[in-house]
Amino acid sequence: MTTFLTPSRRGFLVLSGMGLALAGCSTVSVLAPTPGATDQTAAALPLVNELRKKNGLSTLSSVNASRKAAAVQAVRMAKADEMQHLIGLGDSFYNRMKASDVTLPAAENIASGQNEVERAVQAWIDSPKHLKNMLGSYSGLGVAVAYAKDGRPYWSMILSS
Repeated sequence: MTTFLTPSRRGFLVLSGMGLALAGCSTVSVLAPTPGATDQTAAALPLVNELRKKNGLSTLSSVNASRKAAAVQAVRMAKADEMQHLIGLGDSFYNRMKASDVTLPAAENIASGQNEVERAVQAWIDSPKHLKNMLGSYSGLGVAVAYAKDGRPYWSMILSS
């Protein structure tokens, strides 16, 4: 029988794993979402749907789960004051979408610095990878913005199936 107090390779590995798990938990909890996002889906939806119509695609609808996921990501970025898809140890796009009940497959566009929804959508249109997401086989949309302490806006768009 091995105990944690007996110096052994196995005991060291178990304790190391526990330490990493705890570090991951503390990092994620620090960056947990808080209220503070503004839903911009209603303003973004006509802009995205116009783009999709011009490209012969069906229109998107506002979806509560996508709106929630967009708000969560916008707040996370504003809180961290960095534009990143993945923030913190153990972050996962799949787990974030699952936690918000987003129907997969899904895609995420992020932006920072634009003061208006029109400018954020245009920045995504001007980016080939983001444009590809907006022209993808999706049916749902959610868009949100949150502001860092210094007033910098962080945008998130979630496209869902």
